[in-house]
Amino acid sequence: MNTAWLYLITAGILEIGWAIGMKYTDGWTRLWPSLFTITLMCGSFTLLSLALREIPISIGYAVWVGIGAVGVAMVGMVFLGESVSAGKIIALVAIVGGVVGLKLL
Repeated sequence: MNTAWLYLITAGILEIGWAIGMKYTDGWTRLWPSLFTITLMCGSFTLLSLALREIPISIGYAVWVGIGAVGVAMVGMVFLGESVSAGKIIALVAIVGGVVGLKLL
């Protein structure tokens, strides 16, 4: 795996962190959660932009969003008490399938 893909995967993981972090900023009124979330955002966007030097935007952005969307949904269901249903699992599998399909084509 080359550096661009490591940047992209790390950017996606940071996206999960900042998306979850936004829940705890209380509308950006809490200082430390807000600073933590902004730091994760900056890191995620920076790594995404570095990855996109080598990875086509159509692939890179889809992978970044896919990691974020699936990751946030999984964290919500596993750790934050959000409901789990067969429909949600099927939708998440479809997102992963779409991202993998873009990479393979």
